[in-house]
Parts: sequence; structure tokens; C-alpha cells
Amino acid sequence: MPRPDHLFRLLHALRTLPQPVTAARLAAETEVSERTLYRDIDTLRAGGALIDGAAGLGYTLTEDPALPPQMFTRLEVEALVLGLSEVRLAGDPALARAAEAALAKITATLPERVQRQAIHAVQLTYRFEKRPRAPASLALIREACWDERALDITYTDRDGTQTQRRVWPLSVVFLDRTLMLLAWCCLRQGFRRFHLAAMSGISLNPESFRPRRVALLREFLAELRAVPQLASAFPTTNSTE
Repeated sequence: MPRPDHLFRLLHALRTLPQPVTAARLAAETEVSERTLYRDIDTLRAGGALIDGAAGLGYTLTEDPALPPQMFTRLEVEALVLGLSEVRLAGDPALARAAEAALAKITATLPERVQRQAIHAVQLTYRFEKRPRAPASLALIREACWDERALDITYTDRDGTQTQRRVWPLSVVFLDRTLMLLAWCCLRQGFRRFHLAAMSGISLNPESFRPRRVALLREFLAELRAVPQLASAFPTTNSTE
């Protein structure tokens, strides 16, 4: 692995692992020997990173030169910590890891006083009633939304009827107890709401609907707001259309 990649992975490990983190743990995370790890620590320090600690004691990243400085009010810090905590509870494993990495990066750019506020935030999220685990297909659906690519799916409605659909995925909505895909249905030639739990056989199709996603999503949301019972929330029953 090229040395710049070692340094990037080392910074990421210092941002995200519980600190102080030992040289052995850092070496394992970056896949280098401890001797190389010590040289990488020295290189980061020479580049402006403020890393406290030493061999045998563990290391703490106090100031990260790779990220621009940020400034948030105390209430904004609380909002960030609370929001990312919710993502860790609701998202699939990749999204949960991304939330942890994002919080670590944000925290690393804060002045020391505000860092302490983020680490010791007074508002946290915990749910006694666990949400159903996010389906493994969520990552593929997310990629399809980003790339504006069609998906082929098998959809099971609330009566147990299965239909083959090609959809243009627009957005994934996290509801209280389920995940829902907002999409344009090529079969029905209209906007539809699909429960992810009722979708199977999901595959990416080469068909592209770029650059229509944003305009279609805006139109779909306008339709939802025009229906009084859907203005503030989506229904939790599967579509039968």
C-alpha cells in the first residue's frame, strides 16, 4: 500500500477509535508494522497534526490538519450528536459507520472547548423498541438513487400478490417502523411508495433516468403535500396498486 494511503488510514483510525488508542491497534487498523506506525505518527506530527501520547501510552488526535476548522454553537453541537446517533440506530451498517466517521471528523475540527461539548453531549438517543434491521438491499438502492439508475424488483403487496416492477428510485424515507422507497413506477406510469421489506429480487438495471431525479422527487413531494392525510406523514400499509 502506498505510504500516503497509510497516513490517510492512520488519520481516520485516530479520528474514529476510542482514544487513547494503542500503537498495536493503530498498526493493525492500517496494516503496517509498529515500527512503520511510529514513523507515520512522526510524519503526521511534522505535517501539523497535534497527536498527544507516546509508545506504551497510546495516542490521541487533538488537532487534525487534514480538515478545515469548524465552529458550531453548543446547541448546534447537540443537534449534530443527536442526529448522527439516530442515524447509527436506524441505518444499515454502512450508514452507521459513516455516521460515526462523520462525527469523528467534525469533532476533530472543533476547538478544544467545543470538542469537550461534543464528547459530553447531554442529549442522546436510545430506543427500547428496536427498529427492524435495515435490509441488505438498502446499500444497492442508495447507489441507484445516487447514480439515477433503474431498479428491477419483485414487489409483494399487502394481499400477498407479487408483481415485477421496474422503478426509478428517488428517495428512501425512514419512518417509525419501516423504510419506504419513493419511486417512479414504469409499470404503473406514476409515482409510488414501496416498502423495502416487501421488495425482493432487487437488481440494478442499465437504464438511466439522469438528470430527472431531483425534478421528479420535487413533483412527487408536491403531490404528497396536496393530500391532507399525507402532508405530515406517510401511510404504513403496502401499496396495492
